Amino acid sequence: MSVIIYHNPRCSKSRQTLELIKEKGIEPVIVDYLENPPGVMEIRNILKMLDKKPIEVIRKKEAKEEGVDMGGDDMSLMKAMAANPRIIERPIVCKGDKAVLGRPPENVHDLL
Repeated sequence: MSVIIYHNPRCSKSRQTLELIKEKGIEPVIVDYLENPPGVMEIRNILKMLDKKPIEVIRKKEAKEEGVDMGGDDMSLMKAMAANPRIIERPIVCKGDKAVLGRPPENVHDLL
């Protein structure tokens, strides 16, 4: 079963999470989500795997900088995430039908 990491190579937590995955002998599929942002349906699936609402995986500072209305409904927040991937919390690691946020990076151990 493949492991997917939604990764930002400029983020230290994302790099640390990727290293933890590789230390387990796993070569994950790396998605640079800033270069290849997920669409609304992909975001919806990831949120379901995380068992989280969109507001729980949005970086508040970046959302404010991007002018995202944090008071919107789930669909408008997912559309904002797709349009402004910078606001998505990172990293997100998926395996099968489960996912975790790599903050802290050690969260990935529960998934692997």
